[in-house]
Amino acid sequence: MNTPEIIPQRIAQLRLQMKKAGVQACYFSGTDPHQSEYMPTHWQARSYISGFTGSAGLVVVTHEKAALWTDSRYFLQAGQQLQNTGIELMKQRVAGTPEPAEWLNNSLKEGDTVGTDFACLSVLQYNQLSKALATGGLTLKDTSDLLSADWEERPPLPNNPIFEHDLQYAGTKRTDKISAILNFVKTNGANATLITALDDLAWTFNLRGTDVDFNPVFVGFAFLSEKEKVLFVDSKKMDSELAAKLQEDQIQLKAYTEFYSFLSQLSPDTTIMIDSARTNQASIAAIPPTIQLVEQTSAPTLLKAQKSTFEIIHLRETMKKDGAAMVKLLHWLNQNVGQTNLTEYDVVEKLEYFRAQQDGFQGNSFYPIVGLNANGAIVHRSVSKETAAEINQDGMLLFDSGGQYLGGTTDITRTIALSSPSAQQKRDFTLVLKGMIGLSMAQFPAGALGSNLDAYARMHLWKNGLNYGHGTGHGIGYFLNVHEGPMSIRQEYNEQTIKPGMVLSNEPGLYREGEYGIRIENVIVCTEKEETPFGRFLAFETLTLCPIDLKLIDTQLMTKEEIDWLNQYHQKVYKKLAPLLEADELEFLKQQTQEIH
Repeated sequence: MNTPEIIPQRIAQLRLQMKKAGVQACYFSGTDPHQSEYMPTHWQARSYISGFTGSAGLVVVTHEKAALWTDSRYFLQAGQQLQNTGIELMKQRVAGTPEPAEWLNNSLKEGDTVGTDFACLSVLQYNQLSKALATGGLTLKDTSDLLSADWEERPPLPNNPIFEHDLQYAGTKRTDKISAILNFVKTNGANATLITALDDLAWTFNLRGTDVDFNPVFVGFAFLSEKEKVLFVDSKKMDSELAAKLQEDQIQLKAYTEFYSFLSQLSPDTTIMIDSARTNQASIAAIPPTIQLVEQTSAPTLLKAQKSTFEIIHLRETMKKDGAAMVKLLHWLNQNVGQTNLTEYDVVEKLEYFRAQQDGFQGNSFYPIVGLNANGAIVHRSVSKETAAEINQDGMLLFDSGGQYLGGTTDITRTIALSSPSAQQKRDFTLVLKGMIGLSMAQFPAGALGSNLDAYARMHLWKNGLNYGHGTGHGIGYFLNVHEGPMSIRQEYNEQTIKPGMVLSNEPGLYREGEYGIRIENVIVCTEKEETPFGRFLAFETLTLCPIDLKLIDTQLMTKEEIDWLNQYHQKVYKKLAPLLEADELEFLKQQTQEIH
């Protein structure tokens, strides 16, 4: 268990191991050999050494100091969890915060060595970090076993069963996916590729697992070439029937632990396409130096980012189920707030309860974020039974949640008023809503970047001197990870253009620390719009089906076009969800979707 008292003891033990290994600092990347955002507990070294449980961040420990870097989603959480640990919080993207390499260069002396686990560092990270440390005369050393001596209760690698994502939901055979990947590889001048990201692996082979909480993936690697297709997984995870199916498809099965030795014995005529952002440095170290490498974004990453028509049809059906579950929750809240004792944790449990009633539900897509009033300003708050605030008829409640279904993955945020909102709350909510609608209605030329589109969601906040620190939109998988690359809609530059079939979140927000948080999130899919003499234009279709709280809207701040969009959206929500609801729920939905002027 991570407690502030135990963290200094662990750091002291780590420093003894650092001395034995001859390193003056230790760098914890915060990920695993698959560059996962969320990962099995076996690889949660950053959490073990710091006590910080957020999904993003890295830790650096020297013999004298320790620091943790994380982004704005976790500033409040990290500040709380790092208290009395001796670890300094470094706020990423805040003026004056040094980058980890700069901090190390200032903290160590020329000739010193920084230890890190090469398996948990991507090739890209390794190259960038090595180069940055070299300016201070520092070098990197692989210290993969540095924690092993003291992490006595380190969880083993997960051993959960792998199951097939049936073709009636997947839509494309794995042999066809592998052919498409190898065509892409050939086009890029290679004859083989590695698949190292867990969601890429699951998509390619039409397989799913439960090795990572909320992400239906399994631990493994793959090597693909025209000559051989090898899947590296623990044999205990797969039953004989599934193993036989894979072998029928000419897929060899090897142990997960054999991956690096397999790479070390590759034929000299192999030219491997690798994704430097998703392949770990230990893999590259294992490949013989005579073998040629071609760097390119992972083929499965690019292919799965653009959902097929088949997948989008299933996703629309999934959104009806998820929308019905959300309306049932809103109705339950309406009936019970102020009538019975309720807490934020009750909302967490009810969200899963209503989703579990839907056909094809496979679990949550992430741990629900529920925040009452000031708690809503903690962007990625993880509430427990012990920390849950009591909900009464006062203020605003924010809840961000999602479900995993055989026919897709969902992610939705709603903010509702529990009492009569103040003028400021209505103004703030309406400005966020205008941004969400602005992005929903965006029409843009093919080739546009996510950073080009981000301003649609922020412009009304900016006009009022307001902003939010997180991105506006992330890619979403298809019964896969709720955060999926390579696309995003955010202020930071991302070279990936937004293409038809890409499914993303649309989630502007506003957070007043100590008061309340507001976020409104729908899932959108990029579609073809029109072709004119000026080029090809794209747009978005909103997939999420759930009402937006009318009590929080100041219609005086909205244009006729925005009001029309909202009315049409609410008509669609009512029409699509009506067949899935009971009479009293339907009457409630009718009130929630009434026309505004």
